Amino acid sequence: MSERGDSAEPLSHGVETDEDIILEQAETGLDEDDRLKPEFLSAVLDAVEEGDSETARDLVSPLHPADIADLLELTPSDQRADVAAALGDIVGAEVLSELNDYVRDDLIGALAPEQVAEFAAELDTDDAVAIIEDMEEADQQAVLEAMEPEDRAAIESALSYPEESAGRLMQRDLVAVPEHMTVGQVIDYLRDDDDLTRDFWEIYVVDAAHRPIGYCQLSWVLTCPRGIAMADLMKREQTLIPVDMDQEEVALRFQKYALISAAVVDTSGRLVGMITVDDVVHIISEEAGEDILRLSGAGEGDINEPVMDSYRARVRWLLTNLVTALVASTIIGIFEGTIQKMVALATLMPIVAGVGGNAGSQTMAVTVRALATNQITGSNARRTIVREIRVALLNGCTVALVLGLGVSLVFQNMALGGVIASAMVTNIVTAGLAGAAVPLAFDRLNLDPAVASSIFVTMITDSMGFLAFLGLATAAGLTG
Repeated sequence: MSERGDSAEPLSHGVETDEDIILEQAETGLDEDDRLKPEFLSAVLDAVEEGDSETARDLVSPLHPADIADLLELTPSDQRADVAAALGDIVGAEVLSELNDYVRDDLIGALAPEQVAEFAAELDTDDAVAIIEDMEEADQQAVLEAMEPEDRAAIESALSYPEESAGRLMQRDLVAVPEHMTVGQVIDYLRDDDDLTRDFWEIYVVDAAHRPIGYCQLSWVLTCPRGIAMADLMKREQTLIPVDMDQEEVALRFQKYALISAAVVDTSGRLVGMITVDDVVHIISEEAGEDILRLSGAGEGDINEPVMDSYRARVRWLLTNLVTALVASTIIGIFEGTIQKMVALATLMPIVAGVGGNAGSQTMAVTVRALATNQITGSNARRTIVREIRVALLNGCTVALVLGLGVSLVFQNMALGGVIASAMVTNIVTAGLAGAAVPLAFDRLNLDPAVASSIFVTMITDSMGFLAFLGLATAAGLTG
């Protein structure tokens, strides 16, 4: 809990100069981009290896908890426990909350349940849940039993909600007051109650059943006369977050309505917690990275993920890709005779398939992002597909014109130039259709469109590219 200053005079804040920043970075081992310097990491590891814990602690103690977390993540896994032990209480609750999930699990596995419980008690509910939720059930129960009853009840309540829901994301510490209180009474309440959280921006106004009926920004309370009633000051229009709402939808609401914090309500409409923008920034980054990695079939894509977990996540998509690649190779086999008559076809085939694949990836990326941000709904899905086909047609005609003229001049064969131009237009338009339709189809089936869209879009563009090019070449009777 943060402490308030006792001085009645306002604190003066000096302006930090460039020289001050450079000096601070030199002292903490950070470069100008706030990254840990390799030589700083080496110095810490050398001190730990030599058994000089005091030097290691002196080096690390000026760092911000997030930078200490970075240091532990950069430390080789076989040395991480030794470094954490050498740093002692410097690796506290705030550092644990900043750590990568896999690194945190490694460190927590080496701690006694009582130590984990002590760390969890120091954190907001949402951060404490993030530490405890991925533990084995037996370890989780041991930690909960070591906690104070009040803290334990809050954690158990949060764990009862679905993963990646608002209930897991919210924190329980908030400020709520009845509407009959005046501004002066609220200010006195905030000053006199030592158990209140000091980390808040908005005050929620609730009715007798503890349902939120409005909110006040802290600045409104501090700048209004003491006699004003909260009912007259508060803003009644507010964005309430259902406790079971998916965290991705929560992030979209914060982004859409420019929220700093939002009240979380249960199924009966009672105020049970709040979500703040700092947690949402983390969710936005996490969800965006998740979608990018799923598009490539790379699983979680975490460099700290165990090798076997990464293997299992990636190999299934590579095997699926192998099967879809057989479709394209089968089409090539059908036109083997045509290729033997004109070897230039084998040289030009990858161009048609490759450019079509890139066009499909562009459209697919735009569509997946639009689905993730709720820009595409049932009302505009068809319009989106038509738009992407129009863009693809323009792109196809442009690329086909350049490629067709180039092939005609290089191979001195106008017919070949016309065939590859026609195939290119066909494949890029098909790519535009597939890049939009495949993710939309996955979404309609309630499947994540980011998971496997790329494999099917690539199969369609490769197959159509080969089929259009070799089919038109065969129909045109091209020979060497």
